[in-house]
Amino acid sequence: MRPEAFHPIARLLHWLMALLILAMLFIGVSMVVDLSPRHTLLLSLHKATGLALLVLVVLRITVRLALPHPPLPHNLPAPQRWAAGASHVLLYGLMLGMPLLGWGMLSAGGYPAPLGLPAIAPHDLQLYAVLRQAHGWAGYLLFATVQVHLAAALMHAWVRRDGVLRSMWPGPLRRTP
Repeated sequence: MRPEAFHPIARLLHWLMALLILAMLFIGVSMVVDLSPRHTLLLSLHKATGLALLVLVVLRITVRLALPHPPLPHNLPAPQRWAAGASHVLLYGLMLGMPLLGWGMLSAGGYPAPLGLPAIAPHDLQLYAVLRQAHGWAGYLLFATVQVHLAAALMHAWVRRDGVLRSMWPGPLRRTP
């Protein structure tokens, strides 16, 4: 039997990560354009939040695979089902890949990783340049994917009114009449 809503742990992880990802996008942009003394603080905050997101996404993937989750509405057209699945794979891939690209970039640049973690890439400035560019482009892709995800959630809530957003809502679940 499939549940009507996501498990409370899955919902907590979803909304916590949503807040942290939005914060990361703004911190990342601010870091690039702000070279004032705040830059060091933003950089430290970016690294720590990225590491937290890496831990949270691994936990989230584990929860997603371990706990049953509600099915998509049965009347959702096949192309939208495919798009929902593909966008979730892309989101999970980006949520996992972004911190790993950042960690690899730090390693290749010879910079210390947060909490004294080991390097995951060899010290190589050409690799650093490639990873830095990949991290930046992945950030743009993540931002765009989050916008599409939000638009789809709002479409389910306001147009289709099919309970998809309600199934992930952080508060108490209310039945629709």
